[in-house]
Amino acid sequence: MEEVKADETLDARGLSCPMPVLKTKKAMDNLKSGQILEILSTDPGTRNDLPSWTKRTGNEFMGEKQDEGYIRFY
Repeated sequence: MEEVKADETLDARGLSCPMPVLKTKKAMDNLKSGQILEILSTDPGTRNDLPSWTKRTGNEFMGEKQDEGYIRFY
């Protein structure tokens, strides 16, 4: 995945399902159309939950990047 410049970052590391998605929804409510949210998560379930949530809500899932000990989602 190429480098993505996020407008905001949500640190959801250490949180379990459903908290990463709930906090993502709250953070997205504060963004303008076209802005990018970066989500940091240690919960492996987020790999399935975020793409499903973005599809249901009409948002765009731009991908993920594995870092040491956590995953970055865009």
